[in-house]
This record gives sequence, structure tokens and C-alpha cells, in this order.
Amino acid sequence: MSQNIESVCIIDDDSMYISLLSKIIKLKQLSETIIVFNNGREAMNFFQESITTSSIPGVPQVIFLDLNMPIMDGWEFLNEFSKIKHQFDEKINLYVVSSSIDERDIKRVKSIAWVSNYLVKPITIDNLERLLK
Repeated sequence: MSQNIESVCIIDDDSMYISLLSKIIKLKQLSETIIVFNNGREAMNFFQESITTSSIPGVPQVIFLDLNMPIMDGWEFLNEFSKIKHQFDEKINLYVVSSSIDERDIKRVKSIAWVSNYLVKPITIDNLERLLK
């Protein structure tokens, strides 16, 4: 099976989750490249720099974003990313992935039209394959 998505971005502070998700993506050959950031600030710096610097590789086609992280959480990232997302030529599918099952979080995320979906951790292999194909 060949890669369906060239690049996936994981923005999460849970190293176990990052490791598991990365291994599944590699094992199932769902993406050629996996970019990992441990908080929204690191990710935002990357995306802002990729707008102004041609030396940054292409932006990922898929982002998996956690809500609860230190430094810059997922909500802050969504707010900042909304200001720059229009500057990318490629379509980016952003999935909020959280362990929160709070209806307020789910409704809030689903009210953001450009967010692809809200997924509850852990993501199953079947769901991951469906999203990345």
C-alpha cells in the first residue's frame, strides 16, 4: 500500500499518544512524513515561518490537534491558525483529537466551519485509515 497523504502533523503533549499514533501511521503506510509538535506555540511558529520561508517543506495535509496542552493549548492554536490558514495554497484537514467528551467542547469545535471533525481519543486504526485515505 502506498502513502495516501504526503505529510501529517500531530500537535499534542502526550508522548505515549504521539508514539502510538506515529507507529500506526508508519505501519499502515498512511503518510510519508509525520511532523510532531508538543504544543500549539511550536506548531504556530512552524506554520507562520512556512508562509514566509521557502526553505520550510510543504505544509501537512492533515493536522491532529489536541485541546489541552501547555504553553499554547488547542483553542489558542485554532484562534491563531484561523488568521493565517487562508495563506496556504493546499487544503489542510484539521481534526481536533481530545480525550474530552464534554459536549461544550464538541459543540464549540463543530461550530468552527473549517475544522474537519472532533475525534475522541484514542483514534482507532480503522478511523485513522478512513481519515487518511
